[in-house]
Amino acid sequence: MGALITLSNVKKSYKLGDDVLVEALRGVNLTINKGEFVAITGPSGSGKSTLMHIIGILDQPTSGEVDLDGKNIAKLKEEELAVLRNKYIGFVFQAFNLLPKTSAVENVELPLIYSKVGPSERKERAIQSLKEVGLGERLDHTPNQLSGGQQQRVAIARALVTKPSLILADEPTGNLDSKSSQEIIDLLREINRLGNTVVLVTHELEIANEAKRIVQIKDGVIISDKKTKRS
Repeated sequence: MGALITLSNVKKSYKLGDDVLVEALRGVNLTINKGEFVAITGPSGSGKSTLMHIIGILDQPTSGEVDLDGKNIAKLKEEELAVLRNKYIGFVFQAFNLLPKTSAVENVELPLIYSKVGPSERKERAIQSLKEVGLGERLDHTPNQLSGGQQQRVAIARALVTKPSLILADEPTGNLDSKSSQEIIDLLREINRLGNTVVLVTHELEIANEAKRIVQIKDGVIISDKKTKRS
């Protein structure tokens, strides 16, 4: 189906203090094709979070090239990057990142406000997105009225509402029990089956094995890139 994201010799360094240089990524080459379900895994400090930030256009590499659907992001301004993020990428985080006093529908509407979608269409699309993740009867519930698994479903509905090409899930099961974790993984798998590219970042190999492909990173370098039994 063609490449959605291509990283070519991507390096990322951070300065700690005046004289300490940390090389988080050391020449990463990675292609993620449209329609894939890829897990990125590695121990703490491996560089997987930095890699996720670069794939999600939340950060720029120190050197190398990042291509998103034919666009070289290194040549774009911050405003252009923000437009790309909103158009192509839906984010799901471990901590859900929901507004606590706001209903499920209003939480899901948020990305559409940034996209300048009108109020009636916003609400209609948010309701539809919540129905798609099995929360059609929880539209007016606030996060504290929902279980952890349900809150993550709201976060996934919010990620889906802009109809992005890529769902980028950072440790989406990290705050959940095993039953809720499996439900979220099953939902991500269904989202992938319907055509979305899914990139899952996790330190748990058991969760990574639910994807169709596992990319393992250590010390800023990809050490393994293989398909799973689910591919």
